[in-house]
Amino acid sequence: MYSHVHVIKLSRDILLCCLRHPFKFWGQDNNKKENHLYIRFWGVRGTIPTPGKDTIEVGGNTPCVEVRTSDDQLIIIDAGTGILPLGRHLLQENPGRITGNILISHTHWDHIQGFPFFAPIWGRTNRFILMGRKRVGQRLEEIVSGQFMEPYLPFAYKSLPADLIVKEVNDNETIFIGDKTGVRFAAMNHPGGCLGFRIENEHSVFAYCSDVGHEDDEFDRGVLQLAEGADLLVHDSHFSTIAERNMRRDWGHSTWLEAAQVAIEAHVKNLALFHFSPDMNDAAVEKIAKKARGIFPRTFIAREGLKINLPFSDELPE
Repeated sequence: MYSHVHVIKLSRDILLCCLRHPFKFWGQDNNKKENHLYIRFWGVRGTIPTPGKDTIEVGGNTPCVEVRTSDDQLIIIDAGTGILPLGRHLLQENPGRITGNILISHTHWDHIQGFPFFAPIWGRTNRFILMGRKRVGQRLEEIVSGQFMEPYLPFAYKSLPADLIVKEVNDNETIFIGDKTGVRFAAMNHPGGCLGFRIENEHSVFAYCSDVGHEDDEFDRGVLQLAEGADLLVHDSHFSTIAERNMRRDWGHSTWLEAAQVAIEAHVKNLALFHFSPDMNDAAVEKIAKKARGIFPRTFIAREGLKINLPFSDELPE
């Protein structure tokens, strides 16, 4: 049986490359406030973890975003390698009992690869509800549990001490978490299918659209529905140019330009560029952000460690 201590050590040994730089905080470093949605980015990279001196400012962990509601419900979006430092933070913050909801946009490797090493699932007192898209022919739990077996890992999914409930959701379904927060799901154009999320209470709206490929003549309908009027839209910005996107159209990703155009079309208040290609270093990400601000001025980079309270103040993160 593996305790959470063993898993932390194992995850450190396996994925140390993702965590070599000191964890930094960017932009607004506010405490959680009543009636706000609190957002914290733990992983912002796409495809594979990208460690090294050239990605230290933006971050190299794959997708994971923490959301806290005004009634202190925990929502974790995606389980890339960014979920490892989040797990350690949660254990330090609450060593007794941790409960939360984990929303999986889709089960491509970069969005689930950190889950076996998420230390809180190795604690007997902890409870998580994991939600993802209903698929034809394969259950979500089968996909998630498939990571926990030989020849990939030496421990079994069934040995997890935490109480883990897996729920499949439908496109355009809305659920409620706690008393004040609704979560709406919508399908987006991405190989194998992908969900985007709209998380809102009476004061704030947060939209997460991490992996989507738009058509040349129209934007993805699901993205527009989720993003409409949002205080913050997190949008796929994997490609630097339209030409690069066209060469890899079957990858189902977007450019910074499309992200900025969607923000305008959907009357978004603020835009965070996200899911950066592993080929982009810090300078390349800064470059696309500068271009995006020329089209949609309230654009910023989703950086590891960035903490935000919604609704926004006038000041944007750097």
